[in-house]
Amino acid sequence: MEILNNIWMALSTPNESLVKTILIFATFFENFLSMKLFVTIFNVSVTKKSQYIYVLILSLFFMLSMNIFPAPFNVFINYMFNIILIIYTFKLSVLKSIFATFSSAIIFGLIGSLLSNPYLALLNISSDEVVSVPIYRIGFLIIMYIFLYLIILIIKHRHFHLNLFEDMDFKTKFSILANIILGLLSLITQAIIISFYIDVLPLWITFLSFVSLLAYFIISIYSFTRIVKLTLTTRKLESAESYNSTLRILHDNVREFKHDFDNIVTTIGGYIKTEDMEGLKKYYLELEDDCERVNNLYVLNPEIVNNDGIYNLLTKKYNEADSKDIKVNITFLLDLGELHMKVYEFARILGILLDNAIEASSECEEKIINLSFRNDTKNSRELITVENTYNNKDVDTEEIFEKGVSCKENHTGLGLWEVRKIIKKNNNVNLHTSKNGKFFSQTLEIYY
Repeated sequence: MEILNNIWMALSTPNESLVKTILIFATFFENFLSMKLFVTIFNVSVTKKSQYIYVLILSLFFMLSMNIFPAPFNVFINYMFNIILIIYTFKLSVLKSIFATFSSAIIFGLIGSLLSNPYLALLNISSDEVVSVPIYRIGFLIIMYIFLYLIILIIKHRHFHLNLFEDMDFKTKFSILANIILGLLSLITQAIIISFYIDVLPLWITFLSFVSLLAYFIISIYSFTRIVKLTLTTRKLESAESYNSTLRILHDNVREFKHDFDNIVTTIGGYIKTEDMEGLKKYYLELEDDCERVNNLYVLNPEIVNNDGIYNLLTKKYNEADSKDIKVNITFLLDLGELHMKVYEFARILGILLDNAIEASSECEEKIINLSFRNDTKNSRELITVENTYNNKDVDTEEIFEKGVSCKENHTGLGLWEVRKIIKKNNNVNLHTSKNGKFFSQTLEIYY
């Protein structure tokens, strides 16, 4: 009985050492729930090992920083470390990592703001007692964790996953980031005010503060969702316009082909009647060029090239090459929805390679670009090959990647240098450059 009394006394009276011990366990638990929250929001597939490593490293760093760095600098240092740790542990983008860090802090802050005043009023205690008395601290933490766990379950059950940061332009990303930072500053200000005046603030003031902050974040998320939907709709409209342009060209070619069909058959019949097989072969090759052009236009279809951005890029480059009388042969056997690198970086590389191919082949007597997209399942890689005719047979396939080196007049030579920079950032991407007597070839390898 005396032991129970001692335990109760330790829990129900101010005990700084016991509170510190409780906070050590709370740090691990809070970081675990925080991690579960953003993993659920972004629908990230992670292993148990990476989760445990993340929670362990982050918790140990938090405890270390509390003893080394003075408040409030330790808070900002913790945030920065958390962002870096998320990037390297879960391979999320910088923006997603920032959002994951701050959104967890915001949600924890909102729950704390909502619960603190009612908790004090219900138990008829002061904020100092919650901070110093272990049992009150434990009770408050348990209620907070239950609320957060329920939020995680609701997000998982409702399948509320954020894909807002995929392929967004810089302005949209910047506005989201600015909103997150302003929201966090607003929350910190509210938390400071409440911590100083929680004992004198009426319950309805605390509740109103919570509701206003919650409404702000809900409206912000809704607004950004609408902005992203509008951006995607604009892209689809641009894609539709490009497709309509392609269809018009395709229709004109088919109509022209149909108009000349009788003449084509009659010409073939003439070669057959005179048994002029050499003439027939030559005529067939000329006819085959027109057929290939129609086939290439058919490949430029948003259902085949299943990414609006890449489709628009290919259509634009194809039309540019066509205006320079360059023959473009396209083979597309790749699902861009399963591409194993960032679409933004992939588009940059593809755009630079196509620009170089168009520039080089336009100077040749025989203007040809062969473009191939395929999935090499045997070697677990995606292959994109850009092959073009070229005049400069002495081109150095290594030197062209150096900064400022260009084979073209009035060019900065930064294109392939930028390509190499992007490739170095991705461990699973490689670019193989080769040449022969006719074609200069660049093959992008994306391993998975």
